[in-house]
Amino acid sequence: MTASLPTQRVPFNVLAPGVQAIRPDLDAAITRVLDRGWFLMGPELEEFERQFAAYHGSNLEAVGVSSGTDALRIGFEALGIQGGDEVLVTANAGVPPVAAVVAAGARPVFCDVDPATHTLDPGEIDRCITPNAKAILVVHLYGHAADMDSIRQRAASHGLKVLEDCAQAHGAQYNGRPVGTLGDAAAFSFYPTKNLGALGDAGAILTGDPRVAERARLGRMYGWRTRYLSEAHGTVSRMDEIQAAVLSTKLAHLDEWNARRRHIAEMYRSRAAGAVELPPADGVFHLFVVQSRARNGLQAYLAEHGIGTDVHYPLPAHLQPPYAQYGGGPGSLPNTERLARRVLSLPIYPELPDDSVDYVCQVLRTYGA
Repeated sequence: MTASLPTQRVPFNVLAPGVQAIRPDLDAAITRVLDRGWFLMGPELEEFERQFAAYHGSNLEAVGVSSGTDALRIGFEALGIQGGDEVLVTANAGVPPVAAVVAAGARPVFCDVDPATHTLDPGEIDRCITPNAKAILVVHLYGHAADMDSIRQRAASHGLKVLEDCAQAHGAQYNGRPVGTLGDAAAFSFYPTKNLGALGDAGAILTGDPRVAERARLGRMYGWRTRYLSEAHGTVSRMDEIQAAVLSTKLAHLDEWNARRRHIAEMYRSRAAGAVELPPADGVFHLFVVQSRARNGLQAYLAEHGIGTDVHYPLPAHLQPPYAQYGGGPGSLPNTERLARRVLSLPIYPELPDDSVDYVCQVLRTYGA
C-alpha cells in the first residue's frame, strides 16, 4: 500500500443517496398510487409512457413492461420475429440480450465488436448474414452509441429489422438523435442501477411504428385488446403503477444525472490518462470501463485501497454453456474475447464525490510504480 495514499472507501455503486436526494418527490408519487388504490395498468403507467415517448421526440409510442429482458423479447415478437428466424447479436453485453433472442424463439448469430467502441462492428453484419437472418440486435453498451448509420445501411441492404437495446444508454445520442429512435424499435431496462432506474424491475419498448406498438401492447398482456378476449398469443409482462410513478418522477432528473456522469468521466479521462486504456469520450457513461493487460492484478490492487470495481462482462455469452451451441467456440470472436480479459469498470454514479474520483485516479497512477 502506498504510504502517501491513506485508504479511502469508494464503493462501486450505491443507490441510497440518489433516492434520498429526491425522497420527498418519490414519497409523494408512491403515496399518490397508494391513495388511488389502482396498482396495475392505470393512469401512472399511461403518464410515464407519454412522458418517456415525448422525451425522445414526436410521433413515438412507449409500451411499459415488467423488465428490460421482456422489452427485448416482446420487441422481437412485435417486429414479427418468430421460431426459426436468426438474429445477429454481440456476445459481450452479458447474457440478457442473448437470452431474450432465445426466449423469442429465434436463434442468435454471434458477431464480433469494434475494439474501440465495444459495440457491434458493422462489417460483421456482412460476414454473419445468413438466409434465415431477420433482425439485428444493437446494444448501445456502457452508455456509448453504436455506429447506427453503418448498421442501418447494412440492415436495409439485407432486409433486416433493427432492434436497439438501450438498457445502458438512457439519454444517449447518436449524431444529434436520441438512441432508441434509430431502428425499428428499441428496448429499455429500468433496473435500479441504470441511468434511469426504478425501485425494482421495469422496462419499456419504444417505437415510431403504431403497428409495432399495438403488437407490443397485445404481447404484454395475454393478447388482450378487450379484457378476457385474446387476439394473439401472449403472456403477461406489466409495469406496475408504483414503478411507473417513480420513473416519471426520476425522468425529470435524467439529463442532470447524465451531465454529472459526464463530469466524472472527464475527471477520469484527464487524471488517469496513461494509467489505463480509457473509453470513448462520448456517451452517458452508465459504466466507465477501462482496459488493462493486468486487469486482475489491477482490480486486486484497487480493492486493497478500498475501491470497488466490477467486470462487465467476464465471460462472453457465446462461451457460456446454454449459448455455446450457437457460437463458433473459443477464438471465434477475437475482439470480444480479448476485451473480456481486459475490461474493468470503475465507480461512476451521480452522487460519487469529486474527491473520491480523484482518489481513484491517484491509486490508478500508483499501480505498478
